[in-house]
Amino acid sequence: MASAAPRTRLSPPTPAIQPHRKRARSPPASGPVVWRSSSSGNGAPRDHRRRWQSSAGAPGRVYERHRPQQYGVPSRRWVFAEEASTSDGDACTIMSYNILADTNARYHTDLYLDVPWDAMRWDSRRRLIIREIRHWDPDLEVDRFRDIATEMKNRGLCLLEEDSIDFSEYNLRNNVAQIFVFELNNTQKFVVGNIHVLFNPKRGDVKLGQIRMLLENANAIAEKWGGIPIVLAGDFNTTPDLDISLHDRRQLSGLDGSEYGLYDLCSLLKYQWSGEEVRNATGSSNVMVAKHPLNICSSYAMLKGNSNNRDHQGEPLATSYHKKFLGTVDYLWYTAGLECSRVLDTLPVGFLRRTRGLPTREIGSDHLPIVAEFVFTESAASTDSDEEDESDEDKESEQEATRAQHIYFSSDSDISDEPTHGLLDGANPLNITLV
Repeated sequence: MASAAPRTRLSPPTPAIQPHRKRARSPPASGPVVWRSSSSGNGAPRDHRRRWQSSAGAPGRVYERHRPQQYGVPSRRWVFAEEASTSDGDACTIMSYNILADTNARYHTDLYLDVPWDAMRWDSRRRLIIREIRHWDPDLEVDRFRDIATEMKNRGLCLLEEDSIDFSEYNLRNNVAQIFVFELNNTQKFVVGNIHVLFNPKRGDVKLGQIRMLLENANAIAEKWGGIPIVLAGDFNTTPDLDISLHDRRQLSGLDGSEYGLYDLCSLLKYQWSGEEVRNATGSSNVMVAKHPLNICSSYAMLKGNSNNRDHQGEPLATSYHKKFLGTVDYLWYTAGLECSRVLDTLPVGFLRRTRGLPTREIGSDHLPIVAEFVFTESAASTDSDEEDESDEDKESEQEATRAQHIYFSSDSDISDEPTHGLLDGANPLNITLV
Protein backbone atom coordinates (compact mmCIF):
# COMPACT_ATOMS: atom_id res chain seq x y z
CA MET A 1 0.00 0.00 0.00
CA ALA A 2 1.26 3.42 -0.83
CA SER A 3 1.32 5.80 2.08
CA ALA A 4 0.64 9.50 2.04
CA ALA A 5 4.38 10.10 1.97
CA PRO A 6 6.25 10.63 -1.33
CA ARG A 7 5.42 7.80 -3.72
CA THR A 8 7.69 4.91 -4.51
CA ARG A 9 7.59 2.58 -7.47
CA LEU A 10 8.61 -0.55 -5.66
CA SER A 11 6.33 -3.56 -5.77
CA PRO A 12 5.57 -5.26 -2.44
CA PRO A 13 7.27 -8.55 -1.64
CA THR A 14 5.87 -11.72 -3.15
CA PRO A 15 3.67 -13.52 -0.61
CA ALA A 16 5.15 -16.75 0.61
CA ILE A 17 3.48 -19.96 -0.56
CA GLN A 18 2.56 -22.15 2.37
CA PRO A 19 3.60 -25.80 2.00
CA HIS A 20 0.81 -28.36 1.84
CA ARG A 21 0.12 -29.97 5.18
CA LYS A 22 -1.45 -33.32 5.87
CA ARG A 23 -4.77 -32.89 7.57
CA ALA A 24 -6.38 -35.24 10.04
CA ARG A 25 -9.74 -36.70 9.16
CA SER A 26 -12.80 -35.26 10.81
CA PRO A 27 -15.63 -37.57 11.98
CA PRO A 28 -18.46 -38.28 9.53
CA ALA A 29 -21.31 -35.78 9.61
CA SER A 30 -24.42 -37.07 11.35
CA GLY A 31 -26.81 -34.53 9.82
CA PRO A 32 -27.14 -31.98 7.03
CA VAL A 33 -24.07 -29.96 6.17
CA VAL A 34 -24.14 -26.49 7.75
CA TRP A 35 -21.51 -23.78 7.43
CA ARG A 36 -20.45 -22.72 10.90
CA SER A 37 -18.45 -19.66 11.88
CA SER A 38 -16.37 -19.19 14.99
CA SER A 39 -15.13 -16.04 16.66
CA SER A 40 -12.57 -17.99 18.64
CA GLY A 41 -9.02 -18.75 17.66
CA ASN A 42 -7.89 -20.85 14.74
CA GLY A 43 -8.94 -24.47 14.90
CA ALA A 44 -6.81 -27.48 14.15
CA PRO A 45 -6.30 -28.44 10.50
CA ARG A 46 -9.17 -30.49 9.08
CA ASP A 47 -9.49 -32.99 6.27
CA HIS A 48 -10.44 -31.29 3.03
CA ARG A 49 -12.40 -34.29 1.70
CA ARG A 50 -16.18 -34.38 1.77
CA ARG A 51 -17.55 -37.44 3.56
CA TRP A 52 -21.07 -38.82 3.76
CA GLN A 53 -22.87 -42.06 4.62
CA SER A 54 -24.60 -44.04 1.89
CA SER A 55 -28.15 -45.03 2.77
CA ALA A 56 -28.18 -47.56 -0.11
CA GLY A 57 -24.81 -49.15 0.53
CA ALA A 58 -23.43 -51.28 3.30
CA PRO A 59 -24.01 -49.91 6.82
CA GLY A 60 -21.20 -47.69 7.95
CA ARG A 61 -19.58 -47.48 4.55
CA VAL A 62 -18.03 -44.05 3.92
CA TYR A 63 -17.74 -42.43 0.49
CA GLU A 64 -15.21 -39.68 -0.07
CA ARG A 65 -15.06 -37.04 -2.77
CA HIS A 66 -11.50 -35.88 -3.28
CA ARG A 67 -10.58 -32.31 -3.97
CA PRO A 68 -8.23 -31.65 -6.89
CA GLN A 69 -4.63 -30.81 -6.14
CA GLN A 70 -4.18 -27.36 -4.61
CA TYR A 71 -1.88 -24.91 -6.38
CA GLY A 72 0.18 -22.11 -4.96
CA VAL A 73 -1.36 -18.69 -5.57
CA PRO A 74 0.49 -16.83 -8.36
CA SER A 75 2.06 -13.50 -7.49
CA ARG A 76 0.05 -10.42 -8.40
CA ARG A 77 1.98 -7.57 -9.98
CA TRP A 78 1.56 -3.84 -10.34
CA VAL A 79 0.70 -2.42 -13.75
CA PHE A 80 1.93 1.16 -14.13
CA ALA A 81 0.68 3.97 -16.30
CA GLU A 82 2.59 4.16 -19.57
CA GLU A 83 3.66 7.73 -18.85
CA ALA A 84 4.76 8.85 -15.43
CA SER A 85 2.48 11.39 -13.80
CA THR A 86 3.48 14.99 -14.34
CA SER A 87 2.14 15.82 -10.90
CA ASP A 88 4.24 15.75 -7.74
CA GLY A 89 1.11 15.90 -5.61
CA ASP A 90 -0.01 13.62 -2.84
CA ALA A 91 -1.00 10.06 -3.58
CA CYS A 92 -3.12 7.43 -1.89
CA THR A 93 -3.84 3.79 -2.59
CA ILE A 94 -7.41 2.50 -2.40
CA MET A 95 -8.42 -1.15 -2.15
CA SER A 96 -11.93 -2.37 -2.87
CA TYR A 97 -12.57 -5.80 -1.42
CA ASN A 98 -15.81 -7.76 -1.15
CA ILE A 99 -14.83 -10.00 1.75
CA LEU A 100 -17.94 -12.26 1.49
CA ALA A 101 -20.17 -11.74 4.50
CA ASP A 102 -20.29 -14.78 6.74
CA THR A 103 -24.10 -14.69 6.64
CA ASN A 104 -24.10 -14.87 2.83
CA ALA A 105 -21.59 -17.71 2.89
CA ARG A 106 -23.86 -19.73 5.18
CA TYR A 107 -27.16 -18.93 3.44
CA HIS A 108 -25.96 -19.46 -0.15
CA THR A 109 -24.10 -22.73 0.15
CA ASP A 110 -25.14 -23.69 -3.39
CA LEU A 111 -22.53 -21.23 -4.68
CA TYR A 112 -19.70 -22.98 -2.81
CA LEU A 113 -20.34 -26.69 -3.32
CA ASP A 114 -16.75 -27.35 -4.45
CA VAL A 115 -15.13 -25.31 -1.68
CA PRO A 116 -13.66 -27.24 1.28
CA TRP A 117 -15.82 -26.69 4.34
CA ASP A 118 -12.88 -25.53 6.43
CA ALA A 119 -12.04 -22.87 3.81
CA MET A 120 -15.51 -21.39 4.36
CA ARG A 121 -15.05 -20.89 8.10
CA TRP A 122 -15.00 -17.21 9.00
CA ASP A 123 -12.10 -17.50 11.45
CA SER A 124 -9.95 -18.98 8.66
CA ARG A 125 -11.13 -16.51 6.02
CA ARG A 126 -10.70 -13.54 8.36
CA ARG A 127 -7.05 -14.40 8.87
CA LEU A 128 -6.46 -14.57 5.11
CA ILE A 129 -8.38 -11.33 4.45
CA ILE A 130 -6.42 -9.40 7.07
CA ARG A 131 -3.16 -10.77 5.69
CA GLU A 132 -4.18 -9.73 2.17
CA ILE A 133 -5.02 -6.18 3.27
CA ARG A 134 -1.80 -5.81 5.23
CA HIS A 135 0.29 -7.18 2.37
CA TRP A 136 -0.92 -4.60 -0.17
CA ASP A 137 -0.87 -1.93 2.52
CA PRO A 138 -3.61 0.40 1.25
CA ASP A 139 -4.24 3.85 2.67
CA LEU A 140 -7.94 3.12 2.46
CA GLU A 141 -10.02 -0.06 2.16
CA VAL A 142 -13.67 0.77 1.57
CA ASP A 143 -15.37 -1.62 3.94
CA ARG A 144 -15.74 -1.68 7.75
CA PHE A 145 -14.09 1.72 7.94
CA ARG A 146 -14.74 2.19 11.65
CA ASP A 147 -12.69 -0.92 12.40
CA ILE A 148 -9.62 0.68 10.84
CA ALA A 149 -10.32 4.37 11.51
CA THR A 150 -7.56 4.65 14.13
CA GLU A 151 -4.93 3.30 11.77
CA MET A 152 -6.13 5.62 8.99
CA LYS A 153 -5.49 8.66 11.19
CA ASN A 154 -1.90 7.51 11.57
CA ARG A 155 -1.60 7.58 7.78
CA GLY A 156 -2.50 11.24 7.43
CA LEU A 157 -6.16 10.65 6.51
CA CYS A 158 -8.86 12.57 8.29
CA LEU A 159 -12.57 11.74 7.96
CA LEU A 160 -14.54 14.96 7.39
CA GLU A 161 -18.01 13.63 6.59
CA GLU A 162 -19.81 10.34 6.18
CA ASP A 163 -23.20 9.43 4.79
CA SER A 164 -25.02 6.23 3.92
CA ILE A 165 -27.85 5.25 1.60
CA ASP A 166 -30.39 2.70 2.78
CA PHE A 167 -31.92 1.60 -0.50
CA SER A 168 -34.88 -0.03 1.24
CA GLU A 169 -36.17 3.49 1.96
CA TYR A 170 -36.51 3.98 -1.81
CA ASN A 171 -38.05 0.59 -2.58
CA LEU A 172 -34.73 -0.58 -4.01
CA ARG A 173 -34.23 -3.67 -1.85
CA ASN A 174 -32.19 -3.81 1.33
CA ASN A 175 -28.70 -3.01 0.07
CA VAL A 176 -26.69 -0.04 1.33
CA ALA A 177 -23.97 2.32 0.11
CA GLN A 178 -21.56 4.56 2.01
CA ILE A 179 -20.04 7.90 1.03
CA PHE A 180 -17.08 9.48 2.85
CA VAL A 181 -15.18 12.74 2.57
CA PHE A 182 -11.49 12.49 3.49
CA GLU A 183 -8.70 14.98 3.80
CA LEU A 184 -5.15 13.87 3.05
CA ASN A 185 -2.25 15.57 4.84
CA ASN A 186 -4.44 18.58 5.65
CA THR A 187 -4.40 19.60 1.98
CA GLN A 188 -6.32 17.39 -0.45
CA LYS A 189 -9.98 16.54 -0.01
CA PHE A 190 -11.76 13.79 -1.91
CA VAL A 191 -14.93 11.68 -1.82
CA VAL A 192 -14.97 7.88 -1.59
CA GLY A 193 -18.17 6.00 -2.37
CA ASN A 194 -18.64 2.32 -1.66
CA ILE A 195 -21.50 0.05 -2.75
CA HIS A 196 -22.55 -3.59 -2.95
CA VAL A 197 -25.21 -3.70 -5.64
CA LEU A 198 -28.06 -6.22 -5.58
CA PHE A 199 -26.95 -9.58 -6.97
CA ASN A 200 -30.22 -10.79 -8.55
CA PRO A 201 -29.63 -10.79 -12.34
CA LYS A 202 -33.37 -10.53 -12.98
CA ARG A 203 -33.65 -7.11 -11.34
CA GLY A 204 -31.62 -4.85 -13.60
CA ASP A 205 -33.99 -2.00 -12.78
CA VAL A 206 -33.01 -2.17 -9.11
CA LYS A 207 -29.31 -2.43 -9.98
CA LEU A 208 -29.51 0.71 -12.12
CA GLY A 209 -31.42 2.55 -9.44
CA GLN A 210 -28.88 1.73 -6.74
CA ILE A 211 -25.91 2.79 -8.87
CA ARG A 212 -27.73 5.93 -10.01
CA MET A 213 -28.37 7.00 -6.43
CA LEU A 214 -24.76 6.38 -5.44
CA LEU A 215 -23.49 8.58 -8.27
CA GLU A 216 -26.05 11.30 -7.61
CA ASN A 217 -25.29 11.46 -3.89
CA ALA A 218 -21.51 11.29 -4.38
CA ASN A 219 -21.75 14.17 -6.85
CA ALA A 220 -23.89 16.24 -4.46
CA ILE A 221 -21.43 15.79 -1.59
CA ALA A 222 -18.45 16.56 -3.83
CA GLU A 223 -20.14 19.78 -4.97
CA LYS A 224 -20.88 20.66 -1.35
CA TRP A 225 -17.14 20.56 -0.65
CA GLY A 226 -16.23 22.64 -3.68
CA GLY A 227 -16.20 20.12 -6.52
CA ILE A 228 -13.57 17.79 -5.03
CA PRO A 229 -12.53 14.56 -6.81
CA ILE A 230 -14.49 11.33 -6.37
CA VAL A 231 -13.48 7.67 -6.19
CA LEU A 232 -16.25 5.07 -6.49
CA ALA A 233 -15.58 1.48 -5.53
CA GLY A 234 -17.36 -1.74 -4.80
CA ASP A 235 -19.12 -4.80 -6.12
CA PHE A 236 -21.48 -3.47 -8.79
CA ASN A 237 -22.73 -6.96 -9.76
CA THR A 238 -22.63 -5.85 -13.38
CA THR A 239 -20.22 -7.10 -16.01
CA PRO A 240 -18.21 -4.71 -18.22
CA ASP A 241 -19.57 -6.30 -21.41
CA LEU A 242 -23.26 -5.89 -20.65
CA ASP A 243 -25.44 -5.62 -23.75
CA ILE A 244 -28.28 -3.19 -23.15
CA SER A 245 -29.59 -3.53 -26.70
CA LEU A 246 -31.94 -6.18 -25.32
CA HIS A 247 -33.48 -3.57 -23.00
CA ASP A 248 -34.45 -6.41 -20.70
CA ARG A 249 -34.08 -5.77 -16.98
CA ARG A 250 -33.68 -9.51 -16.50
CA GLN A 251 -30.51 -9.52 -18.59
CA LEU A 252 -29.33 -5.95 -18.19
CA SER A 253 -26.43 -6.60 -15.81
CA GLY A 254 -24.66 -8.98 -18.18
CA LEU A 255 -24.65 -11.80 -15.66
CA ASP A 256 -27.08 -13.84 -17.77
CA GLY A 257 -24.54 -13.82 -20.58
CA SER A 258 -21.79 -15.08 -18.31
CA GLU A 259 -19.97 -18.29 -19.00
CA TYR A 260 -22.08 -20.17 -16.48
CA GLY A 261 -25.46 -18.95 -17.72
CA LEU A 262 -26.73 -18.00 -14.30
CA TYR A 263 -30.35 -17.85 -15.38
CA ASP A 264 -30.56 -19.60 -18.74
CA LEU A 265 -34.35 -19.78 -18.62
CA CYS A 266 -34.77 -16.00 -19.03
CA SER A 267 -36.92 -15.17 -22.01
CA LEU A 268 -35.14 -13.90 -25.09
CA LEU A 269 -38.17 -11.90 -26.12
CA LYS A 270 -38.04 -8.14 -25.85
CA TYR A 271 -39.17 -7.16 -22.38
CA GLN A 272 -41.52 -4.23 -21.79
CA TRP A 273 -40.66 -2.18 -18.72
CA SER A 274 -43.43 -1.41 -16.24
CA GLY A 275 -43.84 2.06 -14.75
CA GLU A 276 -42.47 0.83 -11.42
CA GLU A 277 -39.37 -0.67 -13.04
CA VAL A 278 -38.66 2.53 -14.97
CA ARG A 279 -39.04 4.51 -11.75
CA ASN A 280 -36.61 2.15 -9.99
CA ALA A 281 -34.00 2.65 -12.70
CA THR A 282 -34.34 6.37 -13.45
CA GLY A 283 -36.10 7.83 -10.42
CA SER A 284 -39.27 8.72 -12.32
CA SER A 285 -41.80 6.75 -14.33
CA ASN A 286 -41.80 9.59 -16.92
CA VAL A 287 -38.01 9.50 -17.47
CA MET A 288 -36.86 6.78 -19.84
CA VAL A 289 -33.12 7.45 -19.77
CA ALA A 290 -30.90 6.26 -16.92
CA LYS A 291 -27.91 8.59 -16.86
CA HIS A 292 -25.58 9.99 -14.25
CA PRO A 293 -24.07 13.42 -13.50
CA LEU A 294 -20.40 12.43 -13.39
CA ASN A 295 -17.57 12.24 -15.89
CA ILE A 296 -15.86 9.13 -14.57
CA CYS A 297 -13.12 6.79 -15.74
CA SER A 298 -12.23 3.22 -14.80
CA SER A 299 -8.85 2.88 -13.12
CA TYR A 300 -8.14 -0.50 -14.73
CA ALA A 301 -9.46 0.40 -18.18
CA MET A 302 -7.36 3.57 -18.31
CA LEU A 303 -4.09 1.64 -17.90
CA LYS A 304 -3.48 -0.38 -21.03
CA GLY A 305 -0.35 -2.08 -19.73
CA ASN A 306 0.64 -5.54 -20.93
CA SER A 307 -1.58 -8.01 -19.13
CA ASN A 308 -3.19 -11.31 -20.06
CA ASN A 309 -5.68 -10.83 -17.26
CA ARG A 310 -7.67 -7.99 -18.86
CA ASP A 311 -10.07 -7.81 -21.78
CA HIS A 312 -9.94 -5.57 -24.85
CA GLN A 313 -11.55 -2.77 -22.85
CA GLY A 314 -8.85 -3.01 -20.21
CA GLU A 315 -11.10 -4.32 -17.44
CA PRO A 316 -10.01 -7.43 -15.50
CA LEU A 317 -11.18 -10.74 -16.93
CA ALA A 318 -12.27 -11.97 -13.52
CA THR A 319 -12.61 -10.46 -10.06
CA SER A 320 -15.06 -13.04 -8.69
CA TYR A 321 -15.53 -16.81 -8.99
CA HIS A 322 -18.09 -19.11 -7.48
CA LYS A 323 -20.23 -22.04 -8.66
CA LYS A 324 -22.42 -19.92 -10.96
CA PHE A 325 -20.21 -17.07 -12.09
CA LEU A 326 -16.69 -16.35 -13.29
CA GLY A 327 -16.10 -12.79 -14.37
CA THR A 328 -15.72 -9.14 -13.38
CA VAL A 329 -18.17 -7.20 -11.23
CA ASP A 330 -15.81 -5.08 -9.06
CA TYR A 331 -14.63 -1.63 -10.15
CA LEU A 332 -12.64 1.42 -9.07
CA TRP A 333 -13.86 4.57 -10.84
CA TYR A 334 -12.59 8.14 -10.44
CA THR A 335 -13.23 11.68 -11.64
CA ALA A 336 -11.15 14.67 -12.74
CA GLY A 337 -8.63 15.96 -10.20
CA LEU A 338 -7.09 12.50 -9.88
CA GLU A 339 -4.83 10.38 -12.05
CA CYS A 340 -4.43 6.63 -11.78
CA SER A 341 -0.73 5.82 -11.63
CA ARG A 342 -0.91 2.04 -11.20
CA VAL A 343 -3.29 -0.86 -10.53
CA LEU A 344 -2.83 -4.31 -9.07
CA ASP A 345 -3.24 -6.97 -11.73
CA THR A 346 -5.73 -9.77 -11.05
CA LEU A 347 -5.03 -13.50 -11.06
CA PRO A 348 -5.01 -15.55 -14.28
CA VAL A 349 -8.35 -17.08 -15.22
CA GLY A 350 -6.63 -20.43 -15.76
CA PHE A 351 -5.52 -20.50 -12.14
CA LEU A 352 -9.00 -19.56 -10.94
CA ARG A 353 -10.53 -22.40 -12.94
CA ARG A 354 -8.20 -24.90 -11.30
CA THR A 355 -9.47 -23.89 -7.88
CA ARG A 356 -13.03 -24.83 -8.95
CA GLY A 357 -14.30 -21.88 -6.97
CA LEU A 358 -13.34 -19.34 -4.34
CA PRO A 359 -12.64 -19.08 -1.43
CA THR A 360 -9.72 -21.49 -1.02
CA ARG A 361 -7.32 -22.18 1.82
CA GLU A 362 -5.10 -19.45 0.38
CA ILE A 363 -7.76 -16.94 -0.75
CA GLY A 364 -10.22 -15.72 1.86
CA SER A 365 -13.16 -14.54 -0.28
CA ASP A 366 -15.01 -15.35 -3.49
CA HIS A 367 -13.81 -11.94 -4.77
CA LEU A 368 -10.30 -10.70 -5.43
CA PRO A 369 -9.34 -7.32 -3.99
CA ILE A 370 -8.73 -4.67 -6.62
CA VAL A 371 -6.23 -1.94 -5.81
CA ALA A 372 -5.32 1.35 -7.49
CA GLU A 373 -2.96 4.21 -6.65
CA PHE A 374 -4.30 7.70 -7.33
CA VAL A 375 -2.31 10.92 -7.62
CA PHE A 376 -3.85 14.34 -7.07
CA THR A 377 -3.39 16.58 -10.09
CA GLU A 378 -2.85 20.32 -10.07
CA SER A 379 -6.49 20.93 -10.98
CA ALA A 380 -7.52 19.41 -7.65
CA ALA A 381 -5.29 21.83 -5.73
CA SER A 382 -6.54 25.11 -7.20
CA THR A 383 -7.21 27.75 -4.57
CA ASP A 384 -10.34 29.77 -3.98
CA SER A 385 -8.47 32.95 -4.86
CA ASP A 386 -7.65 31.59 -8.30
CA GLU A 387 -11.30 30.79 -8.87
CA GLU A 388 -12.37 34.27 -7.80
CA ASP A 389 -10.03 35.83 -10.37
CA GLU A 390 -11.88 34.22 -13.25
CA SER A 391 -14.05 36.55 -15.28
CA ASP A 392 -17.76 35.98 -15.80
CA GLU A 393 -17.06 35.09 -19.41
CA ASP A 394 -14.54 32.44 -18.41
CA LYS A 395 -16.98 30.99 -15.90
CA GLU A 396 -19.72 30.76 -18.50
CA SER A 397 -17.37 29.06 -20.94
CA GLU A 398 -16.29 26.61 -18.25
CA GLN A 399 -19.88 25.79 -17.40
CA GLU A 400 -20.64 25.06 -21.06
CA ALA A 401 -17.65 22.72 -21.21
CA THR A 402 -18.79 20.98 -18.05
CA ARG A 403 -22.27 20.43 -19.48
CA ALA A 404 -20.71 18.88 -22.54
CA GLN A 405 -18.65 16.46 -20.46
CA HIS A 406 -21.16 15.48 -17.80
CA ILE A 407 -24.26 13.41 -18.35
CA TYR A 408 -27.55 14.50 -16.82
CA PHE A 409 -30.94 12.88 -16.51
CA SER A 410 -33.20 13.54 -19.45
CA SER A 411 -36.96 13.59 -19.92
CA ASP A 412 -38.86 11.93 -22.76
CA SER A 413 -38.65 15.13 -24.79
CA ASP A 414 -34.87 14.94 -24.72
CA ILE A 415 -34.73 11.48 -26.28
CA SER A 416 -34.08 11.06 -29.95
CA ASP A 417 -35.91 8.50 -32.06
CA GLU A 418 -32.86 6.28 -32.04
CA PRO A 419 -32.38 4.45 -28.70
CA THR A 420 -29.05 4.92 -26.99
CA HIS A 421 -26.94 1.79 -26.68
CA GLY A 422 -23.92 1.73 -24.45
CA LEU A 423 -21.50 -0.43 -22.52
CA LEU A 424 -20.23 -0.33 -18.97
CA ASP A 425 -16.76 0.49 -20.22
CA GLY A 426 -13.87 2.69 -19.14
CA ALA A 427 -15.60 6.05 -19.40
CA ASN A 428 -19.08 7.20 -18.45
CA PRO A 429 -20.82 3.91 -17.64
CA LEU A 430 -24.61 3.77 -17.37
CA ASN A 431 -25.72 5.85 -20.32
CA ILE A 432 -28.78 3.71 -20.96
CA THR A 433 -32.10 4.25 -22.70
CA LEU A 434 -35.00 2.11 -21.56
CA VAL A 435 -37.49 1.21 -24.29
